[in-house]
Amino acid sequence: MQGRLMLEHLLRRDRLIVAIGTAAVAALAWAYLASGAGMDTDMMADMPDMAPMPWTPLYAALLFAMWWVMMIAMMAPSAAPTVLLYVTVKRKQETASRAAIDAWIFLAGYLVTWAGFSLVAVLAQWALERFGLLSMAMATTSAVLGGAILLAAGLYQFTPLKHACLRYCESPLLFLSRHWRLGARGAFRMGLRHGSYCVGCCWFLMVLLFVGGVMNLVWIIGIALYVAGEKLLPFGRRLSHVAGATLILSGTIVLARAL
Repeated sequence: MQGRLMLEHLLRRDRLIVAIGTAAVAALAWAYLASGAGMDTDMMADMPDMAPMPWTPLYAALLFAMWWVMMIAMMAPSAAPTVLLYVTVKRKQETASRAAIDAWIFLAGYLVTWAGFSLVAVLAQWALERFGLLSMAMATTSAVLGGAILLAAGLYQFTPLKHACLRYCESPLLFLSRHWRLGARGAFRMGLRHGSYCVGCCWFLMVLLFVGGVMNLVWIIGIALYVAGEKLLPFGRRLSHVAGATLILSGTIVLARAL
């Protein structure tokens, strides 16, 4: 009995440490966005005739960092339940230090996946700017494109791929039972796999940032809250369908007005 109580105490401590660490990572990312997002977007919106920034390697790197920090802020909180369950299981198999290290490796793999998405997002931003479809506020200047993105994002909410990815994102136990790997390398691979499911679940929602403005803090917070609700609430699947129908209706209205 005493040994069991000791184990439960250690598990609570480990979960608290990982939870605080994950929250700190997300908080730092949100602090970065809050300090620069709204101000930069407002300033750029007030200068529509200003020439766009030249695409130098440094500028591309800064944009990549911006996108990645934004993804960390938006996605780290919804990954916390899986990371916490992972460290709980590891603690029953390994020492406290080993379990904590592997939990951080798992989270690193998860965030690396979103780094890959961020790279693709930067390439998409470059293409939109090249064809004159992006404003200084980093929002599309084409009502047709904006409506098409809304419509496509809504339709994606009903696809089998969306449902399959959401299934693993909303159920940490299902994911861990199907994809468990041993060791530090296994932890990283599991993080990559979990991140891949989350990208598959949410990538089209992130594309919506090109409609509202990439650094529009209201859109960022709104999408982040929706993603968390979709993954963490017991009615996440129904919420996904409601959001899909809303996006389809919004996209149809925007396209009807534009065409």
